[in-house]
Amino acid sequence: MEFTDKTVLMDSEGIRRALTRISHEIVEKNKGVENIVLVGIRTRGVPIAERLAANIEKIEGQKPPVGVLDITLYRDDLSTLAYQPIVRPTELPVDITGKTVVLVDDVLYTGRTIRAALDAIIDNGRPKTIQLAVLIDRGHRELPIRADFVGKNVPTSSKEAISVQLQSTDEAEQVMLREIKE
Repeated sequence: MEFTDKTVLMDSEGIRRALTRISHEIVEKNKGVENIVLVGIRTRGVPIAERLAANIEKIEGQKPPVGVLDITLYRDDLSTLAYQPIVRPTELPVDITGKTVVLVDDVLYTGRTIRAALDAIIDNGRPKTIQLAVLIDRGHRELPIRADFVGKNVPTSSKEAISVQLQSTDEAEQVMLREIKE
């Protein structure tokens, strides 16, 4: 697929502000950070989870543990992928049983990635609750999944894509709305 850049939806300051707000909302909703584990979905959910944890440490003086979730083997389209998928390890720094797990991803779209992440989490323990934090919610859900914490809601058409670029993974810091060329 080819894309044309259309609009910058968030610059680095916009991303910083959104993540700061989400951090406060996580602390508020959970009345602190006791028993919270942030779990980032590879790839861009991980640096976002790390930033949220750093923000929460500034707010509460305590940094919640951050885990890394690889959902490759839980995807419902795995058998249709033409390439050999690369499976990376899931790294959970603590036992998640009885904890509040905050799943973190960059973009919420159809909900299929989150469904796969829920399966992967449950295979690793039985959390008390699972919450979802995303930088961008673009709509078009195919499954009954919603985010608890959203940086920005961006209504999109099926001919558009959202591209999140983070300094740690892309050497740029912005959220772009892109048009899919046919």
